[in-house]
Amino acid sequence: MTDKTTSADRHSKLTIRGRDVRIRTIGIAVLGILAVWFIGVNTDSVEIQLWVASVTLPLWVVLAVTLVVGAAIGWLLARRRSAR
Repeated sequence: MTDKTTSADRHSKLTIRGRDVRIRTIGIAVLGILAVWFIGVNTDSVEIQLWVASVTLPLWVVLAVTLVVGAAIGWLLARRRSAR
């Protein structure tokens, strides 16, 4: 006989307050909270060398932009992979 479970049924899940939550979702939430905390505690100004110019910005801005760009790239790659 063939296995009739879908790939979504095979994911590891926990039940929290009566709701099934994937462990992957919990991991992403924990990493997000740690990233926000890390950005929040780094408030000094830094000098960033661009190709031609040099810019002084608060470090939290640089980290936030890096986080958003990285999340966007990850989202686009995951979306592309799921389209295959």
